[in-house]
Amino acid sequence: MRRMIARFTAILSCVLLVCVCASCGSAAAESGEASAKEPGEEPVQIGVTFESFVIERWERDRDIFVSTAKDLGASVNVQNATGDVERQKEQIRYFIDKKTDVIVVIAVDCTALKKEVEEAHEAGIPVIAYDRLILGSGVDLYISFDNGMVGKYMADAIMAALPEGGRIIKINGPRKDHNVSLVNAGFDRELNAAEGPYTIEDVYYASEWNGEEAFRYLGANPQIADAADAVMCGNDSLAGQAIRYYAERRRAGRIPIVGQDADLDACQRVVEGTQTMTVYKPIERLARRAAECAVQLAQGQEVNAAETMNDGISDVPYVSVAPIMVDRGNMDREIIDSGFHLREDVYLNAR
Repeated sequence: MRRMIARFTAILSCVLLVCVCASCGSAAAESGEASAKEPGEEPVQIGVTFESFVIERWERDRDIFVSTAKDLGASVNVQNATGDVERQKEQIRYFIDKKTDVIVVIAVDCTALKKEVEEAHEAGIPVIAYDRLILGSGVDLYISFDNGMVGKYMADAIMAALPEGGRIIKINGPRKDHNVSLVNAGFDRELNAAEGPYTIEDVYYASEWNGEEAFRYLGANPQIADAADAVMCGNDSLAGQAIRYYAERRRAGRIPIVGQDADLDACQRVVEGTQTMTVYKPIERLARRAAECAVQLAQGQEVNAAETMNDGISDVPYVSVAPIMVDRGNMDREIIDSGFHLREDVYLNAR
C-alpha cells in the first residue's frame, strides 16, 4: 500500500510539473509573439463614413469596398451618417479617437468637414475623399468618377434628341455636393459649344437628393415645366420623378429626360422609352481602387495619381474612373453583360 501511494504521488507530481511547464511555455510563446510582432504587421484599420444609404448605389460601393479591403488583409469599420453632417463629424472624430489607420469619407456636405480633416491630419491619419471632394481641406486623395464627363454625356443625349435646339430645365442635387457643380460645368461646356439654340430655362436644386422634390418643383412651376423641351436631372431618382410628372400629362417618352447612376428602375425606363439615357458609373472599379488606395496610404505607401483636383486651396491627388453613357442601344452590353443588373430585371416591363 505504501509503495502504491508513493508511486501515485510521484506520478501526480510529474503530471503537475508537466502542466506547469506547458503553461509557462505557452505564456512565454504568447509573450514572445507579441514582442516580436512589428507594428506594420498589425491589420490595417479603415474607417468609412457614408453620407447615407438612401441612394441605391451606396450599398454596392460599401459591399465591394469592404470585400476588397478584407482580401487585402484590412479591417473596415463602416458608419452611416444618415444625411446628417454633424453625425458625420462625430464619426470622423470617433475614427480619430480609435487611432484608425486611414479614414474614407463620402461627404454629406463638401464644404463642412475641413476642421475634421485637419484633426485627422494632426493625429497622423490620412483622409480619402470618396466620390465627393471635401473642399478646402487638403485631403490626401480624391477618388471619383469623371463628373465633367457625366455632364457631357447628358448634354450629348439631349442634343441628339433635339438637334435643332430647345428649352432645357436642370433639376440638380444639393449645392453642398461638389459633384453637382462639376456635372453642370461639363454639361454647360458641351451645350455652349453646340451650334443649335439651346437655352437653360430654369435651374432647381433638390435638397438631400430628394426625388420627390423634382415632382413638386415641376408641379409648382407648370408654365416652365410644360414649355420645356428636355430635362437634365442630377440622378436617376430625380429623373424618375420628372418622368412621373410628364406621364401624368401624357408626355412621358416624348420629352428627353436624362439622369445618372444606372439604377435598376432607370434602366427599366430607358428600355421602355420614357428615360432617354442614364450614365453608368462602374462602381466595382471605383470601390476596388479606393480600397487599394486606402491600404496603401495606411501603410505609408505613395498612391499613383496621374491627376490633381483643386479643392479651392490646394491641388489634391486625384484618381478618376471613366463613366459610361447608357441608352437602349448599349444597355445589354454595358449593364447586363457586365453583371450590374440582370436581364430579366431590366426588361421586366418592356414589350
